[in-house]
Amino acid sequence: MSFKEEWNHRKSEAANQQPAQMQLNQAKGSGDGSGKNKDGDLVVRDDQLGKIGEMGRDLRGRLSTYGDHARQNTFDASVELFNDGLDTGSALTELHDAWNTKLQTLKEACALISNHLDYTRATHREDEHKIVTGMNNLEGKRMTASRIYEYIK
Repeated sequence: MSFKEEWNHRKSEAANQQPAQMQLNQAKGSGDGSGKNKDGDLVVRDDQLGKIGEMGRDLRGRLSTYGDHARQNTFDASVELFNDGLDTGSALTELHDAWNTKLQTLKEACALISNHLDYTRATHREDEHKIVTGMNNLEGKRMTASRIYEYIK
């Protein structure tokens, strides 16, 4: 099958498929959405960080699968066009290489975000444990940042 025949076949297949739909996901917040508790302290919710990290891992996986879907066909088409003496072949090779570079960069960014959130969650848990176990007032109540500020005033 020539490139032109395959191209027309792929276009007709794509036209028969359902169009892609956009979906926006939102994490449900709590309180007034300010990220603070009733005392005015900043709050980091472990489950929210976990969900965002999981979304980053999922996005990286989908990018690996779907972003690479047409790589081989694109490369084969560029070689065929180049061998037929068309400048489009070398242009398609440049596009192929640029796409692979951008895709790899995006996958690495998703992994970095996910790993950083995992690190942030672990570090926050350790810090929170130190604060909870190490800072109580004379009545034995936990010392939050707002209570400490009250003592300083």
